[in-house]
Amino acid sequence: MRIVVARCQVDYAGRLSAHLPMATRVIMVKADGSVLVHSDGGSYKPLNWMSPPCTLREGVTDDGVPEWTVSAHKSDDTLRILLEEVLHDSAHELGVDPGLQKDGVEKHLQELLAEHTASLGPGMTLVRREYMTAIGPVDLLCKDATGASVAVEIKRRGDIDGVEQLTRYLELMNRDPHLRPVKGIFAAQEIKPQARTLALDRGIQCVVVNYDELRGIDDPSLRLF
Repeated sequence: MRIVVARCQVDYAGRLSAHLPMATRVIMVKADGSVLVHSDGGSYKPLNWMSPPCTLREGVTDDGVPEWTVSAHKSDDTLRILLEEVLHDSAHELGVDPGLQKDGVEKHLQELLAEHTASLGPGMTLVRREYMTAIGPVDLLCKDATGASVAVEIKRRGDIDGVEQLTRYLELMNRDPHLRPVKGIFAAQEIKPQARTLALDRGIQCVVVNYDELRGIDDPSLRLF
């Protein structure tokens, strides 16, 4: 990972246009090629970013100001960063991340839904748990009654972060000709109204699951292992 602290101006052009005036920010360039621009506030969410696959080219303007141009491979979207002053520039090898360790309830909920996929919809069947993508594992990969692929993200409490996470998985998975089209299901014991609105706007189905009811359905004596 490369971390740059700099006074910079950022302009995004493509499906929409966005402008960040000159200010001191943190720019992160990850090993997967993604570029993220952060401020000192706003929690974890970047002010602007470019998701992989994309290409970063470093150059200078006619005035000699360092300029980064990040171009998406699948569209005409570009992220242009003018670096007026670089305060810090370092690179670090982070190695392989073991991934997020779910708490007991969330992990058990995933196990129960994997065994009782009909709770997610009629005709739903499990393909694989923890289906790995380039940015992390999807909780469940399933097939619906029509044979279409379905990515299921499971949370104890469903909020906007979980919807954003599933959206990123779907974006990657729908590039795979062996999987697409891939639908999304956001499953949780409780889904916040804002998260539900965002999910439905993105074509993601929301399913509220009853953990206690699933525990009643689950019968260890019926398992092979």
